[in-house]
Amino acid sequence: MGIISKSRIKSPWVIHVNCTACNGCDIEVVAALTPVYDLERFGIVNVGNPKHADVMLVTGVINNRTARIIKNLYDQMPEPKAVVAIGACGGTGGIFAECYNVIGGVDKVVPVDAYVPGCPPRPEALIDGVVAALGKMEEKAQQMKQKIRDRKAAHAREAKANA
Repeated sequence: MGIISKSRIKSPWVIHVNCTACNGCDIEVVAALTPVYDLERFGIVNVGNPKHADVMLVTGVINNRTARIIKNLYDQMPEPKAVVAIGACGGTGGIFAECYNVIGGVDKVVPVDAYVPGCPPRPEALIDGVVAALGKMEEKAQQMKQKIRDRKAAHAREAKANA
C-alpha cells in the first residue's frame, strides 16, 4: 500500500450529508465531533467538499430529490471511498419507509460499506461505523492496486508478444 492510501486510511476525511433526517442522527454526529468523543483523535476530520472526502456519512431517508444529490456527491469523491448509512432511516427508511415519496435507505442509490443502527445511534456506534468503513476502504485500495498490477502485466505480455 502506497503512502497516499495509507495516509487516507489513517486520517480519513468525512463529509456528512443530511437527507431529510429528523436531526436526531445529526445531533449525534455533531456530538461525535465534540471533545467528549473526539473523532479527531482517530485522525477523522469533517470536511465540506466531496472532492476532499474519503468517507460519506449519510443520515435520513432517500427520496427522488436527495437520490440525485447523493449520487452526485458520491461520484465526486475520489477512489477508494466508503459510505456509512447512519440510523434506521439511513439503513432501511425507518419509520418513513412506507411514505409515498421515500425510495428507502442509502443502499438504494449508492453502495453502502457500513451501517450504524439505532434511532438515533450513539456516538460510539458512529465511531465504530466509520472504523468499519475504513477497513472496507483499505480492501478497496488493495483491489485497485491489484487491478493496476494486472493491467501492467497484461501490457507487458502484449508488448512482448508483439515484439
